[in-house]
Amino acid sequence: MTEVAHAPTGLAPGLAPGTPRGRSTGRMRTWSGCSGQRIVELAQPKDSKVIWITSVGPRVQWGTQETLWPITKSALEANPSPRLEMLATPKKNFLREKSSREEFMYSCGRSSMIWEVSPLATQSAASRRLEQLAEPKQPPKEYKADRDHWVFSCGRSSPIWNVERAAVEAPDRQRTQTLSAAKRVHTEYLPNRDVKTVIPPTALRAKPTERLDNLSTPKKRDDGPFRSANWDVTDFARKAVPSGRCSELAKHKSIVEGYSPAREVIWSVPRSALRAGISTRVGELSQPIIRASMDHVQFDPDAFIVKENALKGRCSKRVEELAQPLNR
Repeated sequence: MTEVAHAPTGLAPGLAPGTPRGRSTGRMRTWSGCSGQRIVELAQPKDSKVIWITSVGPRVQWGTQETLWPITKSALEANPSPRLEMLATPKKNFLREKSSREEFMYSCGRSSMIWEVSPLATQSAASRRLEQLAEPKQPPKEYKADRDHWVFSCGRSSPIWNVERAAVEAPDRQRTQTLSAAKRVHTEYLPNRDVKTVIPPTALRAKPTERLDNLSTPKKRDDGPFRSANWDVTDFARKAVPSGRCSELAKHKSIVEGYSPAREVIWSVPRSALRAGISTRVGELSQPIIRASMDHVQFDPDAFIVKENALKGRCSKRVEELAQPLNR
């Protein structure tokens, strides 16, 4: 906890009122009606006042089984109705009637059975096929270990093989020593301050002013709700007639002139459109194109034969120009 104290101005450093030459006797003293206990109280940090706004009603500690409001004795001794007894009946467990043995045995993350293995299965000899399946997978004959990647892989800082003695006894160069030197701290670097601030003895023995005593006095407030949530409206307020300005402000906002609401998702077709007759051209365009099915086209040998007129035809210059490949 951080202690805070304010020393009055006009005192010599190292001196405190009431003590000769700033010497401390180790006891709580009183100076002009202000005790040392009062200084300790003023040194305490200021409490948060948010709870004054957020706390309404009695104070209840979270995490306990205490109720918000005390239960009356008549409510504790009352007999429940048949409806309450029916609602208090726990739900029936249907798993007791039907065993879910398969789900319990082959559940997610369970690799083996729950029940014990019989002694006959433990003493039985494995077949040749089981022994073959139990053998681990062997690497192929053409496999070669990647030694460089294995030695200098991620997370491995040194090689596996031994270092030669000549390399170990070799003297360091000046450049190597320069690179191995640790980075120095900046000249203007300031370390973090301690969590607990050390207050000097002169500030602890200082005498607070009358203004500090006045400011340190907590404000008196009433606990709990300031008024009930429901209050009676007076007859005078009920019979009051609003003014013209209040009636004007009470009107809701009107819709802008020319506003059209959104159309519905399903549009209703008018009767005139349902009874309208179509022209001959519209009837021709509305007829679907009837094409032969793929079952018939598949057995037609002349389906992809080019006509003789198409073979003798000549393309235009523009088509010849577009048919030329791009030279890249």
